[in-house]
Amino acid sequence: MQREQIVFVGTSDLSGHFRGKSFPAADLPGRLLRGVGLAPTNIFLSAFGPFQVTTFGTQGEVFMIPDPATRVFVPFEGSTAEYFFIGDLKTLEGEPWSFCPRHVLRRALEALADAAGWRLLAAFEQEFTYSGVPAHPVQPYELDAYRRQGAFGETLLAAMRQAGVEPDSFLAEFGPQQYEVTAGPALGLRAADDAVITRELAQAAAFRLGSRVSFTPIPDPNGVSNGTHIHFSFLDREDRPVLYDESQPRQLSVLGSRFVAGIQHHLPSICALTAPSPPSYFRMRPDRWAPVKADVGERDRGAALRICAMSGTDRDTRARQCNVEFRVADATASPYLALAMLVFAGVDGLRRERSIAIEGLASLPGSLGAALTLLERNELAAEWLGADLLKAYILFKRAEVRRVENLSDAEICRRYAEVY
Repeated sequence: MQREQIVFVGTSDLSGHFRGKSFPAADLPGRLLRGVGLAPTNIFLSAFGPFQVTTFGTQGEVFMIPDPATRVFVPFEGSTAEYFFIGDLKTLEGEPWSFCPRHVLRRALEALADAAGWRLLAAFEQEFTYSGVPAHPVQPYELDAYRRQGAFGETLLAAMRQAGVEPDSFLAEFGPQQYEVTAGPALGLRAADDAVITRELAQAAAFRLGSRVSFTPIPDPNGVSNGTHIHFSFLDREDRPVLYDESQPRQLSVLGSRFVAGIQHHLPSICALTAPSPPSYFRMRPDRWAPVKADVGERDRGAALRICAMSGTDRDTRARQCNVEFRVADATASPYLALAMLVFAGVDGLRRERSIAIEGLASLPGSLGAALTLLERNELAAEWLGADLLKAYILFKRAEVRRVENLSDAEICRRYAEVY
């Protein structure tokens, strides 16, 4: 009997999971127009699946509309194809739903364009553990550590390229069974789309090889952590890079420095969206090559915001290379919400002409609960997220904290490793 192809449409929701619905591929033309219906409460599906809190109850209806630009169709020999779209959540009237993660990012990008006339260029660098590598003494960055993963890396990069995501790198990382994949820079919304697609294709490639990947922030409380580092720069309306200025401190342009200063200023509170799970804070401890303060460093991989190195002497080449790496994020975050918060905070830095601080640096919160309190106190958070979404997000994440508060650190790590 011949099989009938199925299409999935989803979004990276408040828990950072890619969730949605599927339908027969034959219905795609109609679904591109009307989408699939969802209960608004679906946005409150927890990290572990069940609803822990919801502000909508059983009422309401929204529609998830597939975005044709995000189509992913990747055949796997001897298996079903990966066939999915990323969708936008819209109201019954066809307007963007205020809780839609992609809509939040779009609003942030519009604010950036209004404030500076800039377009965001970003890339996600994502670390994970791969179960297909046998237990072995740690081999950081060795060729043999790469060799031992077999066909997984090549399968993943081929799948990414076929899905329209430009692969930048794949490498064996510092920890046992730890690898990293980076997509090439993409404009605005597409950068977050690429992060979601890359995560799903990593899971897909591992599944076809009889294994699994986990993007959990840290598999063991005393082990090596998995970060999601976000690199960003900007282009003006003529596609010229605007972050670099060799005559300025740190070789950042005046406006670029103000943008970075805005993120630095708001960083302790926006951690609630960029590092949004209890184990996120196990990785942000001293001596782990992870940030512990809201600092900006030049070529410093321990800083929260790293001004990346540039090579060569040609000014135009250096300007194209110039980017800043945000290191206080992991894959329990929705890429859309994490990137939106960076942009909103940076735009505030532009508008208020903030300067990068070098003294009296704020410590990053030591727990998700502390980060949520700081987010609640941030006077701009309701404007950035919308008052209803902000209130709902804080309720949602506090319920997640309560869900695991009586577990040991090791058990918390185990639970998150199972679901991310």
